[in-house]
Amino acid sequence: MRHFYRSQSTPADVLVVADRFFPELGMTLVTSAVRSRSFTGPLGALKLSVRPEGGHYTFVEVATDQMGESRLDRNVKRFFVSLHRADDPTHALDASY
Repeated sequence: MRHFYRSQSTPADVLVVADRFFPELGMTLVTSAVRSRSFTGPLGALKLSVRPEGGHYTFVEVATDQMGESRLDRNVKRFFVSLHRADDPTHALDASY
């Protein structure tokens, strides 16, 4: 499954967060490039890539080898939440109804 996120962090900062986040899930770094990472583990495999987009934004794309919404896909969404918290640590989540 493919997931996308637009972050205000730099591409290097996004990769630093990814290098900390995914090994905590028991995933192993397989390949490491300037703007991408590949991880594999008991949850499956994923490929993460980042690129600058539209000024100060960074486009983050994660592709997993899982069908449907798996446990790995839910953890990718948690990774995006951690990026959001890194972008704006003072933001308080509240209901919008």
